[in-house]
Amino acid sequence: MLSRSIWPNTLNSLQKLGFWQFDLSTLPPFFLKLQALSSSWKWRLMEIRSKSLLRQRNFFASDYWTKRNRFRSGSESSSLSGICEAAFALGQMQDADAIPALKLVLNDLSLHPIVRHEVDFSPALAFFPFAAEALGAIGLESNIPLLKDSLDSDPAQEVRETCELALSRIQELKNAGDNHQSSTTAASPFLSVDPAAPASCSSVHKLREVILNEEKGMYERYGALFGLRNHGGDEAVAAVIESLNAKSALLRHEVAYVLGQLQNKSASDALSRILKDVNEHPMVRHEAAEALGSIADDQCISLLEEFSKDPEPIVSQSCEVALSMLDFERSGKSFEYLFMQAPQLQEAT
Repeated sequence: MLSRSIWPNTLNSLQKLGFWQFDLSTLPPFFLKLQALSSSWKWRLMEIRSKSLLRQRNFFASDYWTKRNRFRSGSESSSLSGICEAAFALGQMQDADAIPALKLVLNDLSLHPIVRHEVDFSPALAFFPFAAEALGAIGLESNIPLLKDSLDSDPAQEVRETCELALSRIQELKNAGDNHQSSTTAASPFLSVDPAAPASCSSVHKLREVILNEEKGMYERYGALFGLRNHGGDEAVAAVIESLNAKSALLRHEVAYVLGQLQNKSASDALSRILKDVNEHPMVRHEAAEALGSIADDQCISLLEEFSKDPEPIVSQSCEVALSMLDFERSGKSFEYLFMQAPQLQEAT
């Protein structure tokens, strides 16, 4: 347990350990005010970092060095979950100042494919192909050469597929701008920056055919997925659940993410099977864990507690974060808007 009186020393220790690689004066108010949550032992360092990264897009100023160092602090740590969340947050902010750091990650083949995946887009976490995903979400044409190079040469299939998605998104954004259209840039009803524009088709049957068709391109299948999500209803949710059997791990992980957004209890059995499957891609199990945390019935919570001890770090860490977020939400507090004012910290003695 972190007592309030030792919190300043704790921040200094985190800095010395490399937990945050920048001046404490640049820490956002919501991170500083985490001292108020110190009564819960479940707020471990990894969980604190993940939560603050997930919400950073709502608070941080547009400062490249701060963003770069914050991202690097995640990528240099042992927490795969923290790295993924860092890339995801940078992509969701759609800030061009983050591009240099994301490019470094995408080009670094020594990193786990999960992280490099997130860099390709905007909703990038930092350990899957999230880096590529972040570049796609930012949507600048200047990123096209790098994405094309990675598409042609990256050894990881999930990274190549994410580059394909990112390139398609950038092209669609360009076409929409040239034609003075706004359909591809319309805000998601789920307040997320999606890797593909939702399909405009209103037929659940046709959308189901597209997402289940292994011959279709990844961008078209993603569009069908988000079209089904936005449509809602039992038939659409059933089609999304069915697509968890897709051959592509990248698509399966996005399907699990969408099921978490939908929070439909009918998906809990399918998501539970994925989390239990040790042969499934860690990226998919990671998203399944977070989706189960979003559904949050008794069965889901029990399973998350069980797999918080999973030998796969990204899985166990995702379960821990999901459980701690549940505890916090049950307290009746909103994480996004709690940390609006920095508290007065005591001087270290």
